[in-house]
Amino acid sequence: MKAYPGNITPQDFDHYVFLQPEQFRSSLVRLREIILSVVPQAEETISYQIPCFKYLYLLVGVGTNKKFCSFYTMNPALVKEMAGELQRVRVSGATIHLKPDEPLPVELLIKIVKARMVQNEQIALTKRNK
Repeated sequence: MKAYPGNITPQDFDHYVFLQPEQFRSSLVRLREIILSVVPQAEETISYQIPCFKYLYLLVGVGTNKKFCSFYTMNPALVKEMAGELQRVRVSGATIHLKPDEPLPVELLIKIVKARMVQNEQIALTKRNK
């Protein structure tokens, strides 16, 4: 987890962005815009001190580290399935790390968010049928 000055815990997405270095802010806001354009009903929340978006369950999250913006897919298997499309970016487990000035193509972000929606819908259906 990221340590914030004075033990400040971000309260919501806007507060999280405010706490980040300037070079990351526009990338985080753009990620949010793309996610909400695909899933306008997504609930924004803070989980593990990062902004996350819920659609039935946790869908995706966004964050930063010293060098990168991070896009948390919350599903390592999905990242492995999409390895060919993610060759030009740094990937660690279920996380895609992006330089602020080198964003992931919008179409690819949309594809990931839609895939995660389907996965969450399948989980919900499975739980409902038990």
